[in-house]
Amino acid sequence: MKLRPAVSRDRASIELLIFPILRSYGLEPSPESTDADLKDIESHYTENGGAFDVLVNGDAEILGTVAVHRTTGELCELRKMYLAPALRGQGWGRKLLEHALTKAGDLGYSRIWLETASSLTEAHRLYESYGFRTFEGPHCSDRCDFAMIRPL
Repeated sequence: MKLRPAVSRDRASIELLIFPILRSYGLEPSPESTDADLKDIESHYTENGGAFDVLVNGDAEILGTVAVHRTTGELCELRKMYLAPALRGQGWGRKLLEHALTKAGDLGYSRIWLETASSLTEAHRLYESYGFRTFEGPHCSDRCDFAMIRPL
């Protein structure tokens, strides 16, 4: 397993991973709003002061995603952190999150925030264990009902 930068041609594979995960938690994909960033990963992330990486196996199958998106100044957003169900409970979620936190620091950000949905209880515990705390965020996504933030 290794992490590599995502590119726009990964879109279909990323959607095949992310969209069923969302539905399993009772959330609907939003390809025209929240998930529209997948149409052009380079312009939304790598060319915009962020990063979008995918976790791939030896067959180049995408099994996880994690992204850092520039917000304003020294603040960035953790986005698109998903992991194939078969890999859960093996420490890969922690590795993805640690990777994103390191990447955000390397890109010069001092704080990172995220939006999430109440139904993603496993993710909440992980975020809290890494120092994320609830705050009144902008709630840009139609499927998220609260936000979390932490310093880097």
